Amino acid sequence: MKFCDGHYRVQVYFYRMRQITDHIIMIRPKHFGYNSETAGNNTFQNDDQSLTSEQIAAKALKEFDAFVLLLQENGIHIDVIEDTDKPVKPDAIFPNNWFSTHGDGAFITYPMRSKVRRLERREDIIEEISRLYGVVKRYSFEVFEEQDQFLEGTGSLVLDREHRLAYACISPRTDVELLDKFCILRGYTARTFHAMYDDVAVYHTNVVMSLATTYVVICLECIPDEKEREMLQNSFKHSNKEIIEISTKQMAAFAGNMIQLQSRFGDAICVMSEQAYKSLNKDQIAAIEKHNRILSSPVYTIEKYGGGSARCMIAENFLTKS
Repeated sequence: MKFCDGHYRVQVYFYRMRQITDHIIMIRPKHFGYNSETAGNNTFQNDDQSLTSEQIAAKALKEFDAFVLLLQENGIHIDVIEDTDKPVKPDAIFPNNWFSTHGDGAFITYPMRSKVRRLERREDIIEEISRLYGVVKRYSFEVFEEQDQFLEGTGSLVLDREHRLAYACISPRTDVELLDKFCILRGYTARTFHAMYDDVAVYHTNVVMSLATTYVVICLECIPDEKEREMLQNSFKHSNKEIIEISTKQMAAFAGNMIQLQSRFGDAICVMSEQAYKSLNKDQIAAIEKHNRILSSPVYTIEKYGGGSARCMIAENFLTKS
C-alpha cells in the first residue's frame, strides 16, 4: 500500500480541485447481467427471470449506447472503453467502483467485496488512461481485500472536492478504517452516516446522495439516526449547498444516483436516468433546474438487473490531457 509522505500531503491539501468535469470514462459491456454475488446486499437488484441472459445483455447494450450518444450530443467528452469478452464481468458497466481520478494526477484503485467484480480492474485500462492523460501517482487499496475490508470507489465515496469532504454511508462495501486511510492519503475529512432500505444497509453512498457544485440531492428519510441527519445538514449548509430532499421511494427509483457534469460549452448538466426523473415532483425538478439543466436517459434494464443507475455508469476523469 503506497501512502504519501508529509510534504505531499500538504501539496494535496492545498491543491484546488474542481467539483465537476467534462471528461468521463465509460465501459461498454460485453456480458451485462444479474450478479447473484452482489445481490445479497444490493436490495435494488431484481431478477424476475422474465428475460434470458442474452436478452438482458442486448437490452443493456442498447441503453448504454443511447446514453453515451445523448451525453456526447450535449458536450460531454467520453472515453468509451470496450469490455473484454473473457473473463465474463456482469458489472463492468459500473467502473466508478474500482477507480477514481484526481486533478493532481492521482489514480486510485479500490477493493471490491464481490470476487467477480475484482476482475473488472484491468491493467490495460490503467495504462491507456496513463498514456492519454499523464497519471502522476498511482495508489492501490485492493490489498485490503485479503483482510475483507472494502471501499468501492466513488460508489462508497461521495466527494466534495472543493471542501475536501468525503461523505460515506457505512455498509459491508464501505469500511470505516479504509475511509480513514483514504482521507489521510488525500487530505479529506470524513462525514460518515448509516442509511437503510428494506431493513438492509444501503450498499453505496451514491445511491443515497448526489453532491453538485451548489446543491445536494439526498434521501435524509432513509437515515435513521437524528444526529447523523443533523450532522449532514449542517455540513451541507456550511459548504453552501442547497439541500434538495428526496423520499425513500424516490431513492429506490435511483433519484439519488445522479451526477453533475460540465459540458465543453461551460454549462453544468445534471445527468440522471429516466426512471429517476419521472420519480421527481415539479418542485424538486424546479429546484435542480435553478442550478443546471437536466438530462435523462432510459436505463431500466441496467437499473433492474444491475442495481445501479446513471451515476454508477460514469467514472469522472479529472486528469489533465498529456
